[in-house]
Amino acid sequence: MTDLPFGFGPSDPDDANRKPSDPAGQGNPFDFNQLGAMLSQLGAMFSNQNASAGPVNYDLAKQIALQQLAGTGGTGIGFAPDQDKAVTDAVHLAEMWLDPVTSLPAGTRAVQGWTARDWVERTLPTWQRLCDPVARRVSGAWVEAMPAEAKEAAGPLLSMLGQMGGMAFGSQLGGALAQLGSEVLTSTDVGLPLGPEGTAALLPANIEKFTEGLERPASEVMVFLAAREAAHQRLFTHVPWLRQRLLDTVEEFAKGIKVDTSALEQMAGQIDPSNPESIEEVMKSGMLEPQTTPEQQAALARLETLLALVEGWVDVVVFDAVGERLPGAAALRETLRRRRASGGPAEQTFATLVGLELRPRRLRAASALWKLVGDQHGTEVRDSLWEHPDLVPSAADLDDPLEFAERLGNTRKALEDPMAELERTLAEEKKAEKPDDSPEA
Repeated sequence: MTDLPFGFGPSDPDDANRKPSDPAGQGNPFDFNQLGAMLSQLGAMFSNQNASAGPVNYDLAKQIALQQLAGTGGTGIGFAPDQDKAVTDAVHLAEMWLDPVTSLPAGTRAVQGWTARDWVERTLPTWQRLCDPVARRVSGAWVEAMPAEAKEAAGPLLSMLGQMGGMAFGSQLGGALAQLGSEVLTSTDVGLPLGPEGTAALLPANIEKFTEGLERPASEVMVFLAAREAAHQRLFTHVPWLRQRLLDTVEEFAKGIKVDTSALEQMAGQIDPSNPESIEEVMKSGMLEPQTTPEQQAALARLETLLALVEGWVDVVVFDAVGERLPGAAALRETLRRRRASGGPAEQTFATLVGLELRPRRLRAASALWKLVGDQHGTEVRDSLWEHPDLVPSAADLDDPLEFAERLGNTRKALEDPMAELERTLAEEKKAEKPDDSPEA
């Protein structure tokens, strides 16, 4: 029994023409053994989905991702030792430069160079944590929205629908991971801690392609990206609530998912029983995608703000560290800003799956806020805002960074000398209550 994904043919063209009753490939006419083999393949796929014990067929996602990367030469079998050493040296140098500009200590415990295949395999566990809540909600929403009589009439077909949903999600995720794996530059390139904790990872082959149109030395680009990766690792390692808050926000997004069940009828009408590939085409068509709801919009706004704060902090810290050391730092900074603000591969990944974008739309506003706070209050005060989620700036603070910086200064004064702050507040209140009875000039 073949273990290829449904709709994907074998790699040998001769095998594709060979039927179960025609092992030598002599071109015998169609018989029912072929239909039986097709149904057996479909049954095996559903069995694999059940074995995964989850709403997404991650085995299928991984298989599709690696297959697509192999088709573009993107899996990689490793890279030259000098590239591996270049990654290690770049991260170590970046850590030295970051030390004076942030109070957060180094968070990197291991430095690795990854191929695109490495990236897929080592980030898949985190993608599973991100996708499971959404996929589970999508799968459950179809059943919840069906009338009771429809559920009773559907019977065992409900189970098949869930399995098809898992296959659809796995197929879409596999294609998205293949795209990301061929484009990402570091393990934190999408703004999320996707890789193993404490592991700073760069993808030399992708960085080499990225460098081609920049007119900057490859070593300079490598160090700049290493500084961004190392800064992300400091934040995700030493701000323990941050990783979980990002994942929780995705779960909040999932809770607001609602599905238009009228699409079921349209989906059924597009499936041709004599053409098994039509099932895969329908699954990729977007019919299973959920509708956007106010609850999702609110969760998305919170996620975008948090991503902007993360990217803005990294942007400021990295430029403070390398701005005077790398001649092309300003140009590289602007290139990365535009790349992240426009969404790039990260936005397309989640938008393809469930409409959830990982775009830090307010990256520049967040960078300006962190820069202002650092200039007015110092790096220790700036970095201390990550100590608790209630301390970090809000979306409203991004609208008025000057007011936030002033309020932050008053808050710290109150903490340092509460009695003086209380006296000042009482004096202001008394002055406000006193009528203006002074004689006119």
